[in-house]
Parts: sequence; structure tokens; C-alpha cells
Amino acid sequence: MDIEGNVAFQPDIESNRLPLEIRRGLYEAIFRRRDMREFRPDPVPDEVLARILVAAHHAGSVGFTQPWDFIIVRDMELRREVKRLFEEERLHNAGQFTGKRRDKFLSLKLEGIVESALNLIVTCEPDRFGPGVLGKTAIREVEIYSTCLAIENLWLAARVEGLGVGWVSILRNEVLRQIFGIPKAVIPIAYLCIGYVDSFPARPILETAGWAERLPPRKLLHFDTWERGAAQGGNLPRLVEDPKIWRDIFPDGDDSDKK
Repeated sequence: MDIEGNVAFQPDIESNRLPLEIRRGLYEAIFRRRDMREFRPDPVPDEVLARILVAAHHAGSVGFTQPWDFIIVRDMELRREVKRLFEEERLHNAGQFTGKRRDKFLSLKLEGIVESALNLIVTCEPDRFGPGVLGKTAIREVEIYSTCLAIENLWLAARVEGLGVGWVSILRNEVLRQIFGIPKAVIPIAYLCIGYVDSFPARPILETAGWAERLPPRKLLHFDTWERGAAQGGNLPRLVEDPKIWRDIFPDGDDSDKK
């Protein structure tokens, strides 16, 4: 009851929960998503590409700004120009590292620009509907953050469709603007390689290559203040690393990659 003695409304939690098979599919897409570098040349049907673009367009955006645009790049000459730009920036990026770390970096394949079926540039247009943006007065970058949500939607939808996606971040935005005629007010956010692959690895490529390891989720939790870490979190820090939380979703599956 509420403070006036009336019977409080009790929402039906189960009515808002999606069916088990849909929940399982969502979690599978999240855990099986990979940043891919090797692609098959098979073309992507337009109806499949259309579905993942519509999924991207249904991302959340601050103030319903929908600041994204999508440049589908099939032209091979343009892609070769981007590949040349990538190779220049790759050597520049290598300068951050020394010794074995630099050798490891240079040994990694970090793009599939010309091998993939297509490339896709996701851009952000700030102030698309004018300078007054709901929710933007305190954080100026909200449209960029919103565009990243669209990219994640696209990535998960592509994984469901059996398509690999690779984000090529070793590129300069000002040169991408020149190559593709992108207006100065529009920000290139992601240059993506998209295409079918022979298989998706069980683990992220950079993890299996020994470049980095996934951080334990309990180490990333804070409670009420930054200084209060897992020791003050009660049962939750243990649960985020407990395979048993997935048994209802994946009763017969391997839980080892869900920590």
C-alpha cells in the first residue's frame, strides 16, 4: 500500500521480459561478436545490408537527434586509397611501441579494407536539427556517444546475420573527409569493413594473439563512490564472475567466455 492506504500498483515483471529464446539470442550475439580482419569475397545481399542498417538506425540517441549517416563504400579505387592511408598511419602508430611490443604490433593484421565485401563509414552530424539539442547543454559530445550506440547495434545485427565487422581506427578523419567528400561539420566516427567470414574465433583476436586480456568484471565495479570497490559491493562482484548466472539462459552451454 502507499502512504494513503491505497493498494500500490504491482507491475508484471514477466510481461516485459522477452521470451527465453530471444534473450538467449541477444546474449549469444553479444558474446560471439568479434572485431574481424579476414573476410570472404562473397557479396552481401542488399536485403541483409538493409536489415543491419535499419537496426543501426534504431539505436537510442540523446534528444532523439539521430545524428548518424552511413556511407556504403564499394568502389575499389576509393578503398585502395583508404588502404594506402591506413598503411601510413600504421607505421606512425607503431612508433608508440618499442622492442617486442612493436614487433607484435607490426605482425597483427588490423584491417580488411580491400578484402571485405564492402566498407561502411558511420558519421555524426552534430546539431542536425539546429543548435538547441535536448540533453546537450552539460555534455557537448552526446551526439558522438549516440552514434557509437548505432555502431554497436549494427555490429550485433551483422553478427546475427553471419557477417563479420572490423573497425579500422588507424585513419585520419581529415583525409577521410577529402576522399569521400564529407562536409566539415560532419564527423567520421567509424570506418568499418563488412563481409562474410570463414569462421568467428572463440576469443577476441587480440586476446588470442597475446596483445591484451579481458579484464575481470569485478575490478571494474564501484559502489556509490569511485573509491568504494568490489570489497564494498556485497554479492554482486562475485556474481558477475559466476558462470551459474547464465544457467537459465544457456543450460547446456559453455559459460567460460561469459565472465
